Amino acid sequence: MANETEGQQQQADGRASEELRAKRHESRTSRTYAFFLRDLQARAGVDRELAERAAESVLCTLEQRLMGGEVKHLEAQLPQKVRDMLQRCPRHEGLPPRKFKMLEFVQMVADDLDTTPNEAERLCRAVFVTVREHISEGEADDVMGQLPADLRALWIPDV
Repeated sequence: MANETEGQQQQADGRASEELRAKRHESRTSRTYAFFLRDLQARAGVDRELAERAAESVLCTLEQRLMGGEVKHLEAQLPQKVRDMLQRCPRHEGLPPRKFKMLEFVQMVADDLDTTPNEAERLCRAVFVTVREHISEGEADDVMGQLPADLRALWIPDV
């Protein structure tokens, strides 16, 4: 009987430990997402809602442009909640990546955010700089290597 009680206690401890791990994971996930958004808000000078919409639009458009496994490599380094956001992006679901230049990229973001191309370009730059700060230099270089010269100008931060 003591063994049975001991076994039940171990199961309860195991469940509590799993719940604690899950809470810690959710807390860390929320914090990294909040840091990412705060960085983007400060850089772009926008509120949280527009920062979220801009991040989703720009990154979803970028994913339509990246070839091979590069999307998965990039996503692996982004905060979990950003990855979750991109999983919900229907614009490129099941479609092969395609090549397009900066003007088309910016226009796609402008259309998505219902804004001007100039504002969309400014938001693209802000999202890209924020993403670059949250991923490794090697991954940033890999993404840049797949972009045409005019689109690289948005990816590379102004010096």
